[in-house]
Amino acid sequence: MLRGLALEVAGGEVLQVTGANGTGKTTLLRALSGMLYLEEGRVVWNGRNVREDLPTYHGALAYLGHEPPLKGDLTASENLRYWVGLRCRVAMREIASALESVGVPGVGGELVRTLSAGQRRRVALAALVLLSVPLWLLDEPTTNLDTQGQKLVGSLIEQHVRAGGLVIAAVHHEILVSPQHLRLLELSKK
Repeated sequence: MLRGLALEVAGGEVLQVTGANGTGKTTLLRALSGMLYLEEGRVVWNGRNVREDLPTYHGALAYLGHEPPLKGDLTASENLRYWVGLRCRVAMREIASALESVGVPGVGGELVRTLSAGQRRRVALAALVLLSVPLWLLDEPTTNLDTQGQKLVGSLIEQHVRAGGLVIAAVHHEILVSPQHLRLLELSKK
C-alpha cells in the first residue's frame, strides 16, 4: 500500500525506485501504468488525468514486468511481431535488428521456451527498442542478466532518456546510467 507519495518526473530523466521486498515498488509501477485504480490521488500524463483517456496513455508507455510477457511456444521473432505489432507495424528486418542490438542476434527463429532466462529478458528488451514510446515502466529490468546484460540495460535507458524519453524503474540493484539523468526514490515500510 502506498501512502503520501507525490512525484513528478520529466522527459530525459530516470527515476530509480528502490526499497525492500514488499514496500510497493511493483504496486507503484502498476498504479502508474493504469493497471491499478487508486483509492486516492491521480496519475497525470501531459497535463491530463490518465483515467480520462487510458488508451491514449497506454499508447505512450511500455511496461516490462518481472517476467517477460513472452509465449513459450512462439519463436522470439513471432513474440516480438505479435507484441509490438499490437501497437505498430514492424518488419522482420526491424525485429532482427532489434534482437541484434540487445545481443541475441541468432535467436529469432528459436522457440522462447528453449531460451535461457537471460535470453528471454533480452528478447523482451528488444520490444522496448522496437516500440517508439516516451514512457518506459520497468520492473527489475536486469533480472537474469549477466554483467554485460546489465550494462546493456543501462545503455538502452541512456539512449532513451537522451532522446527525451522517461524511465521509471523499480530495482534492487543500481541501474548503470549517468548520474545527471538519475533521480532516486526509496520506498520503505511504515
